[in-house]
Amino acid sequence: MSKIAFVFPGQGAQYVGMGKDFYEQIPVCKEIIDTASQVTGLDIPALCFEENENLNITEYTQIAMVSVEMAITAALKERGITAQVHGGLSLGEYAALAASGVMSSEDVFKVVRQRGIYMQEAVPTGGAMAAVLGLDASVIEEVLEKTEGIVSIANYNCPGQIVITGESKAVEAASAQLKEAGARRVVPLNVSGPFHSQMLKPAGEKLRKVLDEAEIRDFTIPYVTNVTAEYVTEKEEVKDLLVSQISSSVRWQQCVEKMIAEGVDTFIEIGPGRTLSGFLRKISRQVTSLNVEKVEDLKKLEEKLSC
Repeated sequence: MSKIAFVFPGQGAQYVGMGKDFYEQIPVCKEIIDTASQVTGLDIPALCFEENENLNITEYTQIAMVSVEMAITAALKERGITAQVHGGLSLGEYAALAASGVMSSEDVFKVVRQRGIYMQEAVPTGGAMAAVLGLDASVIEEVLEKTEGIVSIANYNCPGQIVITGESKAVEAASAQLKEAGARRVVPLNVSGPFHSQMLKPAGEKLRKVLDEAEIRDFTIPYVTNVTAEYVTEKEEVKDLLVSQISSSVRWQQCVEKMIAEGVDTFIEIGPGRTLSGFLRKISRQVTSLNVEKVEDLKKLEEKLSC
């Protein structure tokens, strides 16, 4: 019997048309996305399904992604497909929390909407991010410690792919030093700010006030937090972790390794793209990676899980 994890991608995987077939063909998915519209006052179907400039703007991207991921999850659960643990990369952690029953859909939509706004507002001038390819985390950490200015690791994605974040000058200086240290490539990222750096702490503090108004319920299924890469089962921990998550490193590789150590052998990526499946292949070849991005993927998934 497989031990399954549902995992949810974060910002950057979005595209126009994501989730449209679920919305049009599966009533429970339409209900979830329509609820997101009602709670936020945004036209989520238009944001997700029609050509527009807002989808790639942080304050809109976040609510769009989470709405689609929650809708697809509802379709899986309706078919009796469940998991023993949930996890999400950065923003995806909110879909994981919703799947774990920790927050109501309405509260998730309220919090994520404000998270996107606060992160957009908190983006300071002079921030940057870069992907470091082909260099061990320990070497990167050592170089960053010696670099002047604010620069740190934003994402531990998988072996050979780590993202750094911080002040533009510090990221630029660190990038040059990382190349000298043996990085295969250091690629500047086209992002609007230094996400998951201490420069985003003001957004986390604003988010705390919104989280204080949300009800955190007892867990039905645990989730793995990006902040510590540990299982979370106590509801009292959730709000502090979500505040910290905005400005701390996303330990995605460590999250996956933790789930595997706990016996997970099947990962189902829920939502647009296959980013997490790509990371998973580099983290471990011993586990199974499946995706649900389109309605047609549901039948394929049911067939594979019944084998």
